[in-house]
Amino acid sequence: MATEQPRPRADVDPRIETYRFHEREWEGYEELYEAFEWEVPERFDAATYCCDRWAEADPDRGAIVALAADGESTRTYTYGDLQTLSNRLANYLAGEGIGPGDRVAVSGAQKAEFVAAHLAAWKLGAVTVPLSLLFGPEGLGYRLRDSGTRAFVADRAALEALREVRDDGAAPDLETVLTVDGRSRGDETGFHYAIAGESRRFESRAVGADDPAALLYTSGTTGPPKGTLHAHRFLLGALVVYLTVGWNMEPSTDQPMYSPVEWSWVATMYVGLLSSLYHGGAIVADANPDFDPERTLDVVERFDVGSVAGPTTVYRMLMGVDDVDRWDLSSLSVAVQGGEALDQDVVEWLEAVAGDVAVHEAYGQTELGVFVGDCEALGIGHQPGRMGRALPGSEVAVVDPERPERVDDGEVGELAVRYEENPMAFLEYWNEPEKTAAVRDDGWHRTSDLGRRHSDGSFEFHSRKDDVIVTSGYRVGPDEVEETLTGHPAVAVAGVIGVPHAERGEVAKAFVVPSEGHTPDEVLREELQDHVKHRLAKYEYPRELEFVEALPRTTTGKVRRQGLREREGV
Repeated sequence: MATEQPRPRADVDPRIETYRFHEREWEGYEELYEAFEWEVPERFDAATYCCDRWAEADPDRGAIVALAADGESTRTYTYGDLQTLSNRLANYLAGEGIGPGDRVAVSGAQKAEFVAAHLAAWKLGAVTVPLSLLFGPEGLGYRLRDSGTRAFVADRAALEALREVRDDGAAPDLETVLTVDGRSRGDETGFHYAIAGESRRFESRAVGADDPAALLYTSGTTGPPKGTLHAHRFLLGALVVYLTVGWNMEPSTDQPMYSPVEWSWVATMYVGLLSSLYHGGAIVADANPDFDPERTLDVVERFDVGSVAGPTTVYRMLMGVDDVDRWDLSSLSVAVQGGEALDQDVVEWLEAVAGDVAVHEAYGQTELGVFVGDCEALGIGHQPGRMGRALPGSEVAVVDPERPERVDDGEVGELAVRYEENPMAFLEYWNEPEKTAAVRDDGWHRTSDLGRRHSDGSFEFHSRKDDVIVTSGYRVGPDEVEETLTGHPAVAVAGVIGVPHAERGEVAKAFVVPSEGHTPDEVLREELQDHVKHRLAKYEYPRELEFVEALPRTTTGKVRRQGLREREGV
């Protein structure tokens, strides 16, 4: 059941009440969609709305239920705790010279310190750079160099790659490194040691809704990963997703949200973590970064989780657990899937093990957040093969791939979203004005994904216009994998495509022409896979690798990926 939500502070812009539309009755989706209008105050910052206003009104309100890596000990961090942590860190970073516009990287497991890192940076007017723990030194180093990151709050699991990057001089702007749960080395400083003597008070810098807040990297198919710059207002757009897809119009402050996916994902960070804090709710934080399906089931039961989210791969792995009836999953009211296609067998399994649960699919992009999804309470129950309908505030269409004109319902075209006045729309690709202009066409943001719109307003994903590989919900750019492979002396040329996988939806498959003098055997195959895994990210390495004598080429000499797909029958 929905619980009465805490009221926001009176002196906070009252227009934010727009994002409490769940508190009134609607006849259905159409009424809400037609009535909804974005409201973006001139001044808006995520740190105030997600932390300080609750800390000042009710400092003992629970915000994060933290489960230690050992799986046993727990601690509840209150909004007051988060304010103290973030204020002390903001004071420390200010002393290190971090100020408005500076980039602060954050890479860690689900721990309160990393929430505080985002909040502290925003209080300074700085921009956070969320980074996956899975990045190897090449993937990490590129992002640190490209962003010009000056400070890094790093978890123990990120330190090996980070130190290799710094030893190679590959992050010249990085001056301040704080370590969480890891032994500091050289000029690194322990997080809690650094902030121990700092004041609990900090006056946040006045921030505008359009000021930059986060720089999130997304993989493309041509060139290196792109930095996607978002403003503070992005959170306002995520609130709509939180209420509809995430909670089925009944958000609860009595039950926490949970996702086993790391918080560097745009959806888990903004729709899960930050939206929950905005509404004065709680979220479960599991400090163990390694996914364990039985541990996930334990978390849901132990903490009475009301809403859970993850890619289909997570649910497939949960389905593989023997005797799932050992866990009581009846607390779940919503289960959300994003990043992959939602199989009907997953839906039926969730309904069988959790009972009265709304199973929702969501679709979006790093550049625009989530803008299509299900919401049973509004009459948008999940349909097999469909992603849901355009969410309130988002105008979504299927347009001609060559012209900004809508195609007829049922026809395949490119999925596009109106970006003007949409708070979720990204500001720009970092230092890439040409690429920013390339995805904007007469008011539409082109997603490079192909799909159909049906007569009932629901959308269906067809295929990707580009070559991005989606594996377990992660987007992998084949160019980056190919370049890393060809950097190995045993590889003359390489081509990478995505191939179907029963559990992960899709995995990267590499076709490698060995260099002269190298034997194409199992030893070399494993060596090349480890080469990519170490340098990029653990999810980017080619789980399948085939040695070939030659690769299909275009007339300009490029590897013809379509020829590889035809060879594989995909």
